[in-house]
Amino acid sequence: MDAIDLRHPDLYLNRQLGLLEFNARVLEQARDESVPLLERLRFLCISSTNLDEFFEIRVAGLKQAHELGSTQAGADNLTPQEILRLVSRRAHDLVAEQYRLLNEVLIPAMAAEEVRFIRRSDWNAEQRRWLRDYFENSLLPVLSPLGLDPAHPFPRILNKSLNFIVQLEGKDAFGRNSGRAIVQAPRSLPRLIPLPRDLAACSHEFVFLSSIIHAFVEDLFPGMQVKGCYQFRVTRNSDLYVDEEEVDDLLVAMEGELQSRRYGDAVRLEVAANCPDHMAGFLLDEFELGEDDLYQVDGPVNLNRLLAICDTVDRPDLTYPAFTPGIPAEIARSPDIFALLRSRTILLHHPFQSFAPVVDFVRQAARDSNVLAIKQTLYRTGPDTGIVDALVAAARAGKEVTVVIEIRARFDEEANIRLANRLQDAGAHVVYGVVGHKTHAKMILVVRREQDGLRDYMHLGTGNYHSRTARLYTDYGLLTAAPDIGDDLHRIFLQLTSLGKVDGLNKLLESPFTLHEQLQRLIAGEREHAREGRGGRIIVKVNALVEPGMIRALYGASQDGVEIDLVVRGMCALRPGVPGVSEHIRVRSVIGRFLEHTRVFYFHNAGDPRVYLSSADWMERNFFRRVEIAFPVDEPALQESLREDLETYLADNTQAWIMQPDGTFLRATPGTRPAVSSQLALLDRLARHS
Repeated sequence: MDAIDLRHPDLYLNRQLGLLEFNARVLEQARDESVPLLERLRFLCISSTNLDEFFEIRVAGLKQAHELGSTQAGADNLTPQEILRLVSRRAHDLVAEQYRLLNEVLIPAMAAEEVRFIRRSDWNAEQRRWLRDYFENSLLPVLSPLGLDPAHPFPRILNKSLNFIVQLEGKDAFGRNSGRAIVQAPRSLPRLIPLPRDLAACSHEFVFLSSIIHAFVEDLFPGMQVKGCYQFRVTRNSDLYVDEEEVDDLLVAMEGELQSRRYGDAVRLEVAANCPDHMAGFLLDEFELGEDDLYQVDGPVNLNRLLAICDTVDRPDLTYPAFTPGIPAEIARSPDIFALLRSRTILLHHPFQSFAPVVDFVRQAARDSNVLAIKQTLYRTGPDTGIVDALVAAARAGKEVTVVIEIRARFDEEANIRLANRLQDAGAHVVYGVVGHKTHAKMILVVRREQDGLRDYMHLGTGNYHSRTARLYTDYGLLTAAPDIGDDLHRIFLQLTSLGKVDGLNKLLESPFTLHEQLQRLIAGEREHAREGRGGRIIVKVNALVEPGMIRALYGASQDGVEIDLVVRGMCALRPGVPGVSEHIRVRSVIGRFLEHTRVFYFHNAGDPRVYLSSADWMERNFFRRVEIAFPVDEPALQESLREDLETYLADNTQAWIMQPDGTFLRATPGTRPAVSSQLALLDRLARHS
């Protein structure tokens, strides 16, 4: 039999379409009646936010490639032009389903629970008087209608802002009659206005800002007749470009580029479904977009603003049950984290277990007079994180504090610039990583003076040092004092802060140097075990799997009989179950209450497991254009705990989606077996219920 070409385009799925399919699975949570009602609304909003970012970054990139005449195809052999056509078709379907779910399912279900959105046609006289007063006192002073004529050209429209195009008849005070005007809603205005309780017919009644503006828009154009008022929103290219080899100060260059993000090239236009064709066509021309870029929506053009409902409506019965993240017993018993880590390594699994020990680790280091230095990477962090406060306190106390801040972390650039300035003001050494490579690794190194000399204490994680997302994302963190890992971290921080080269590492795998190669070797080792009859077993859990070299390695391992289970949250370009290629590969995606974010690489190694946790997904950028680390978990008890977690995900038959060879996903069902929800099982095992 002829050998199968593992590079054949038919063996690779398109990554952009895979990301849209992930968003479709998120949207399915909004349809799922087993999910609490307000959480279903939250999932709808998340799907909308995800789609915004998809257009801002991925569609924008495809459009740029198309405009430059690129015909370069990826492993799937699709050109940018072909991908854009397929993306447009699928995205239109997704948007239509979002609004169908909102209008036909969620709004009626919320009304039944006394959470209502009141249409203009349903306002009673008292409500209308109150809303007119609200318009005149809270909206009218900040609205600036812009008539369109030769002296007033089409205004610059902010990315993702709420706007209205108004069709007018008649002449203004100066005799002008352009027929059109634009009204921009400032971002400072709330998009949902709660009615006072004495005017509401039920517990929670809201009016959309767009409804109020529609109702009283004629007040903005005295003496003229409004023939139509239609909301619209434009999405723009939000990727930042800085030629790092041509700038002297990356921070200053980034600050300048951030200003242009709000007005990047348009990539999508959303308009109200009742907007006439000639008005929509006018907007398309102004934004230099085509018909495929137009999305007509039956509802608010900014769906993600509905998220405010989830935070405003106090109905615990309509949300997920509260829980308290667990604290490992050994941490709870030991107030001295350094004494504890001298005796053992601690594995934390967030959000089922608390992120507080990580914050306390840095706080103790900042207070401890024996701690000489703290070194840390920061990719994304929150404004309320105690870690940054502790780093500032440590720097002010005279400790050597070095922080590698990735100011190019997408959509967090501005926050990271503020963070860099704050740390520098406190006396910390701040560097911005490596030119051409984002620093995505998550690591803390504490150097402490002890009786027998200096000792290193470390935290390594799969996720960001962000207290809020630590309650929403699943991530692992390892607290350890292992000397060989400490030696590795010293070398990596030296790489990041100096301009020299360092020798090889003892334990850690690092991108862009060894991670890709070493993972290939570990896969090859499982192939060898399988060929020699010792069995081969690989379990990988990542957010994305699209790098062709790793896919080919997995295909080859499957051909040799290695049993492979892949838990891939989002994009997966590998096709499972293809005869002669991937019969031994199974792919599943888990979508639930928490965003799956852990990266775990498990290799059975004939009964002597090799287990790594990592900050890296299996993507080209993570292997070759980022600084990433994968760190080993060598302790047998911790390896067993990780294997249990992975087996729980593989047993999930309520939140899991099983990938088919054609790239579609079918939701797993219990059938006659007991129902298993991996996230609920982990909550039961690790958390304390409130």
